[in-house]
Amino acid sequence: MRPINIYALTRVKNPDLLGAMERQMSGRSRHLTIKEWEIEGLKTFSEKLGEVLPDAFKLTFFYSFTMPKLGKEFDLLRVNDDCVINIELKSGNVSDEAILKQLTLNRYYLSTLGKNMYSYLYLSNTDRLVRLSRSEKLVDAEWEDLARTLENQTDCYEGDIEDLFKEDRYLISPLTDPARFLRQDYFLTSQQRDIKKLIIKSINKNKGEVTYHGFTGLPGTGKTILLYDLAMQLSWEEYVCVFHFGSHEAELEELDMRLKRVDFYYCKPDEKIEVKREYTAILVDEGHRLTRDRLEDILGFSEEWKAPVIFSYDLEDSIAPEERKTYGAPLIEALPGYAGHRLTNKIRVNSELSSFISGVMCIRGRIHRREYPSVNVAYAENTEELKNLLTNFENEGFMFIRDRELSVEDEVFTGVSNMVETSAATCKEFDKVVMIMDENFTYDKEGYLRTSGKKEDEEDYRVRNLFHGLSRAKTSVALLIYNNEEVLDVILAILQKQKP
Repeated sequence: MRPINIYALTRVKNPDLLGAMERQMSGRSRHLTIKEWEIEGLKTFSEKLGEVLPDAFKLTFFYSFTMPKLGKEFDLLRVNDDCVINIELKSGNVSDEAILKQLTLNRYYLSTLGKNMYSYLYLSNTDRLVRLSRSEKLVDAEWEDLARTLENQTDCYEGDIEDLFKEDRYLISPLTDPARFLRQDYFLTSQQRDIKKLIIKSINKNKGEVTYHGFTGLPGTGKTILLYDLAMQLSWEEYVCVFHFGSHEAELEELDMRLKRVDFYYCKPDEKIEVKREYTAILVDEGHRLTRDRLEDILGFSEEWKAPVIFSYDLEDSIAPEERKTYGAPLIEALPGYAGHRLTNKIRVNSELSSFISGVMCIRGRIHRREYPSVNVAYAENTEELKNLLTNFENEGFMFIRDRELSVEDEVFTGVSNMVETSAATCKEFDKVVMIMDENFTYDKEGYLRTSGKKEDEEDYRVRNLFHGLSRAKTSVALLIYNNEEVLDVILAILQKQKP
């Protein structure tokens, strides 16, 4: 998205043409609906600035830019090597408290650029210009002051602003980048911040009482960072614990060592939970793996300590119920007074991959109308072909997530270096992921993906492993179909927008 000349944009009087004109000027990928009061405020601002700055009609700004994934919008931005100028436009009655909150929040998000910041807001209905001081106080500003600031900002950035806001600069996982998490070098989305605020408020209001809170969402919606951020805040004054039902990773050990008032416990479904002290809050990670017995352990601690419990768990509705018999969500959501929230913004997994993965899990009633350029598929009839194709994917930068129950001998994977097992991939993320679907995968009459030949007492089911494994990908997934034309036919139908 390019900067635009707001003077030129506001010369267009027909409101029906404004959106198209703005899109032509900025090169944004989607049409922007501009309300009448917004264009009036923009026009008034341009005219007021022109009264004190003769060359104001030459200025360009990034208009109505939204940070990818975070959903944070900025009305006007100008950026050069030294500083960022942010100007917000408002109409109507807005309190100083609301203005201060917005400008402070804007500065917080823009800090990812690592530049000096100048923050202004113009209220067109009262003709008032204010700015945020270096000490984050709201003060009235003079137009001449703004004009000087703009004049002094030379050689402004004219490229695509999204190149300045790469997601990996502000969206992290505490398990893949524990050092940045501990430095609090990350942002929460507005949805995450709202959920955090509600949970903290409820816990503070009900001090000394047993309360149950939680949040769910598809893999990649930011549950882990929210849970660990809550743990860090709750541990500022008291000890809290995190019961983790995923794999035992070195990154968790680093967090356990460096977060002085947060104790991590690695929990197994078939082993009673033992703790070393009392805690003022209990947080549960990977709660979808909870069994009834382990939930009873947690509830017992909560009652004994009068401590609130916060659950984080994946939404697995697209998986066949028979493939997720050990599923903690119904147990959690049935707790008395449970206050649940749902995360919907896809942070790690983009909407394309999320749609494809859900479509593979269940084909019932689905009509695929979208393209899947980030999805790859290949077919092998024998182990030699399988090994060759897997090598090709590895050379292209794909991480192979291996299911131990594959009907393939271990020798096939000798020499594969970019490989991790499904049990160890649960808390990680990768740019590209490839997984194998062998002849044991099939679709039942309800349209759900199933597997045959599994033991009834198996704790983890292969469809579930496939779902969570593919969901570890950030940019691309690949399915390597092995000796299973039925599944290949379905996958190709999905990719070619046909009804499976």
